[in-house]
Amino acid sequence: MTTSDVKSASQLIDARIRELGDWRGETLARIRALIKEADPDVVETWKWRGVPVWEHAGIICTGETYKDKVKVTFAKGAALEDPSGLFNSSLDGNTRRAIDFREGDTVDADPLKALIRAAVALNTAKARPRRG
Repeated sequence: MTTSDVKSASQLIDARIRELGDWRGETLARIRALIKEADPDVVETWKWRGVPVWEHAGIICTGETYKDKVKVTFAKGAALEDPSGLFNSSLDGNTRRAIDFREGDTVDADPLKALIRAAVALNTAKARPRRG
């Protein structure tokens, strides 16, 4: 991925936050800031026709926005410890887990950053070196 691709994905995420213009944009912006704090090496991408995605050695999580919620889906969430019980959605699957934030919900910074760091650790532990 080139620097211009990353920049355009970041610009698309900026635009999404602005276009929402309500609590969902504020929540997505807060989550994005916490992801960047938790993992300064995170790469922002834009996939599936308009979903912000944060990656580090694989997908960490996505930030989907709906009419009544902002959904943060962890690609390998089922493999992560969640001692604070943040996961409240997509609990039945074998792989993903999600956190649905609704209007008025507080984004609990420290537990969310701990989940981000755990997801990065899982991704980097499973990343295999390429043979050249």
